Amino acid sequence: MSAFDSTRDLGRREFLSFGVGLVVVGAMPLAMRRRPQLVRRTLPMMGTIAELAVVHANSRDAHEAIDAAMAELQAVERAMTRFTATSDVGRANRGAAAGPVTVSAATALVVGEALAWADATGGWYDPAIGGAVALWDVARRHEPPPDDAVAHLAGHALHRAVEVDVHRGEPVLRFHHPDASLDLGAIAKGHGVDRAVDALRRRGIRHALVNVGGDLYALGSAPSGDPWRVGVQDPDDGRALAATVEVADAAVATSGTYQQFFRHRGRRYHHLLDPRTAAPRATATRSLTVRAESCMHADVAATALFGMEREAAAAVLARRAPGAEVVLAV
Repeated sequence: MSAFDSTRDLGRREFLSFGVGLVVVGAMPLAMRRRPQLVRRTLPMMGTIAELAVVHANSRDAHEAIDAAMAELQAVERAMTRFTATSDVGRANRGAAAGPVTVSAATALVVGEALAWADATGGWYDPAIGGAVALWDVARRHEPPPDDAVAHLAGHALHRAVEVDVHRGEPVLRFHHPDASLDLGAIAKGHGVDRAVDALRRRGIRHALVNVGGDLYALGSAPSGDPWRVGVQDPDDGRALAATVEVADAAVATSGTYQQFFRHRGRRYHHLLDPRTAAPRATATRSLTVRAESCMHADVAATALFGMEREAAAAVLARRAPGAEVVLAV
């Protein structure tokens, strides 16, 4: 894999183009003794692009901090992807229906959080419908899968068949339904962003942005002291913004139907599936953006609440992520 890496002086105002829209770095305080450096790096990861931007007076320290943050993202990808047989999730999907499969503490934590969100939404979101996600595979399909194959996976509330347990002192996963299959695509990226931000903090970074495919954390405030301003893409025009969101020491995440989809006979089939039908959710919503204290919660909420009535979504947020809010639904 290749990465884009750059360092440059940060002027009075700098614009950063990220996948989620436009981020504005505010004016720098004149009292700072050393001119800060803007260090940026991008790397293909988790089926998308990871982008980090660090504002720091010492570019070497910034690069070392980014190295540590990227290592955290890569560790999450290795453990929680469903696309390899050797990851925690891959091994669980192959064997947890037959017996306990040992996983890392981090994977157990993320699966537990995903199941809690599934329970809070009454199954509106279900991390155990990986079989349906694989069946639809909207990035490669050109027509819907057979109706009988879809119907076989519909309406089983499979999240109830996944158990996070401890066996011989180690965290394990058990599946109690043969069709249970984990897909942590709606939560693992956010968890990875949180771990990357923690790595930056441990190395003294106070101003940074970490974005993985639209799951973004704004560390600290902008160097001017103002919140970071994050633009959210207009679902009808990839060159325009639907809104801007102010963020400081918080996360925003966006889910939408306008990037991952295929068309068949005049109809668009997107990647956000309804567990009740095991098919793309029927909804007028095209984009949902959530702000939360952690990127993991913003990430999972943006998918778990997609298409839900606003009052119901607010009730779920109050239970699972107090202080979080839906900032845009279009």
